[in-house]
Amino acid sequence: MRVAFTKMHAAGNDFLVLDARSGAPVPTRTQLLQLAHRRTGVGFDQALILGPPKSPEATLAYRVFNSDGDEVEQSGNGARCIAALVYRRAEPSKEPNAVRGDELLLESTAGPIRARLDERKQVLVNMGLPNFEPAALPFTADARALAYPLQVGTQCVTIGVVSMGNPHAVIEVESVDDAPVEKLGPAIERHARFPKRVNVGFMQIVDRSHVRLRVFERGAGETLACGTGACAAVAVGRASGRLDENVQVSVRGGELRVNWKGAGEPVWLTGPAEISFEGYVDI
Repeated sequence: MRVAFTKMHAAGNDFLVLDARSGAPVPTRTQLLQLAHRRTGVGFDQALILGPPKSPEATLAYRVFNSDGDEVEQSGNGARCIAALVYRRAEPSKEPNAVRGDELLLESTAGPIRARLDERKQVLVNMGLPNFEPAALPFTADARALAYPLQVGTQCVTIGVVSMGNPHAVIEVESVDDAPVEKLGPAIERHARFPKRVNVGFMQIVDRSHVRLRVFERGAGETLACGTGACAAVAVGRASGRLDENVQVSVRGGELRVNWKGAGEPVWLTGPAEISFEGYVDI
């Protein structure tokens, strides 16, 4: 069956968007692996599968699949790309619940996501409350802490952990340029203390309002940007008193902004979201 797709990116984090609301098939794991291949397929960090929402207030629901074919809970940049796509196509005949005032409601496996446009037409998404409880990731620990020692082979590293709807470990480094992402990333991703694996962020704090970040994503490897990874890094840095409320996050593919007022408040993620091209694939 031939289905339409949209290729999008957000600060270099790239996505294949398939609209399955009208009955188009959801690709199998084998098909996702073929589509993800950057030489023989379309290529993507994650596939976003759109479906009908359960709530009448929502525009759509979405599922997230990594390039290794595994389904995951959430994608911050993916949510922003979906919202940007809906806003650009917002016509009453096509998206009856597309825009309610200036806000959009999407349904994800990790819960509802609210999005809106800022004055520069960039998409903001409400990523919800960061959860620092180890069980939320899950992460094996005796008790909650701001930082945890983690033995990785012969090396002991210090990490912060947080769930942004998906699991994250954050390591502070002196320089992201010299960070051992290729070595520590996969080792921590599959560490025994993370039963469902984990996304691994390497954060360099430039000052209280600016960090540099590289992320080794669970099931995708290092990506040019990671929205939930940016949120997680700021949450961990802010929880330890190192960062302010508004933080610029410089990733390899561009710039993101994270706003978190603190405990009991949601994290907001802002940045660019663009359409690269559209086409058709046979599934």
